[in-house]
Amino acid sequence: MKRSPADRSCCWSGRSSPDGPAEKRGGDATAGFFVTPFQGVLALFLLEMGLVAARRFTDLRRVGAFLVGFGIAAPLLNACLGILLARWVGLGPGGGTLMAVLAASASYIAAPAAMRLSLPEANPTLYLTSSLAITFPFNITIGLPLYFELARQFCPPTP
Repeated sequence: MKRSPADRSCCWSGRSSPDGPAEKRGGDATAGFFVTPFQGVLALFLLEMGLVAARRFTDLRRVGAFLVGFGIAAPLLNACLGILLARWVGLGPGGGTLMAVLAASASYIAAPAAMRLSLPEANPTLYLTSSLAITFPFNITIGLPLYFELARQFCPPTP
């Protein structure tokens, strides 16, 4: 069965045509070019960053207590500021929680790359440990429930 020009236009809307499923579009057609190589390059980048950090691991002993304190205190402060901003703009508990999580979170992949390029003399052991070994686990285990409860307390439900 041949398709008319009108039948072909339905493929752009995500619906199936009368002849079968919609053709590959957008991300599906380019996944082999963008998604798969990205995952491999990301794995190599993270491996290389880990090796660089491991070489200078003894530096962590010098600033360990401060780094742990900062890795926990900074997300808490940022989350509180996020909740205050959410209350100020009129968001409810869900929006307040999301604002707190976004304010408390580090960019766990982009920030180390940016630090490495912009400040090559910076010690990768410190910023990788702070974001990946302290802040991320804290936010997942303690931060998320805490931010939700704070948002429930300070951001009134919206009608």
